[in-house]
Amino acid sequence: MAGRPTGAWADTTGQTGGAENPAHTMDPLLVYPDPPPPELAQCLDLDGWAWKSVADPDAAMSEEPDEGWSGAIVVADTDPEGAFALCRRLRKVEMPLTPLLLLVGGGQLADLELRDDLFDDFCLTPVRPAELQARIEHLFYRTGRGTRPELVEYGPLALNLETYQAAVDGEPLDLTYMEYELLKFLAAHPGKVFTRETLLSRVWGYDYYGGARTVDVHIRRLRAKLGEEHAGLIHTVRSVGYRFGQSRWGVQASGPPGN
Repeated sequence: MAGRPTGAWADTTGQTGGAENPAHTMDPLLVYPDPPPPELAQCLDLDGWAWKSVADPDAAMSEEPDEGWSGAIVVADTDPEGAFALCRRLRKVEMPLTPLLLLVGGGQLADLELRDDLFDDFCLTPVRPAELQARIEHLFYRTGRGTRPELVEYGPLALNLETYQAAVDGEPLDLTYMEYELLKFLAAHPGKVFTRETLLSRVWGYDYYGGARTVDVHIRRLRAKLGEEHAGLIHTVRSVGYRFGQSRWGVQASGPPGN
């Protein structure tokens, strides 16, 4: 998904993922199984992690990078025997791999008893993308294994400036390049009103000769992709232009979102 709009999330069955960016450690995370659940792959890609999925403990050993794995995320709800075998292989060595996040189903909680040495934290499946992202960030940042990528966040909206990805409530948005650029510009200046002419020059460039209608079309498409619940993030300010989010003065000078 790096360097592309969020439509690249459609391919989540590959062996590797994540963007090559300096915000995270260069060593990939180990992810089990192969292929991983799509929601896990999407979450890792959105947050800018480099990762590689493996099918079994032998693959985890043979495909380990020269500098080692930076951590592991093991999904145990579909193949608990294989998952716990991998955890034992990763932890029962001279230098145990840490951090290790285990994803388990609600009916597997009893299986975790007397196995707390095999993982650092766990999360129940099915997981919500926002919760999974928060748990991964908390665990890996707590251990100093990575730093947060550059994000623009407003309420439920998050844009990763390094991977050209966007999500609302943890769900990826399938945006074109210019839709992403327009949303990024607006979200980076919440509460500020921009005329159509200013948006044309700042987002499309000073040498763009298209009319102001171009802005209106892209705003309409963005609202449609944000969905009915979040379309109101982009406000129409009558006779002026558009505003993202709430004005810090609390004065509502805008018409309905669809205007």
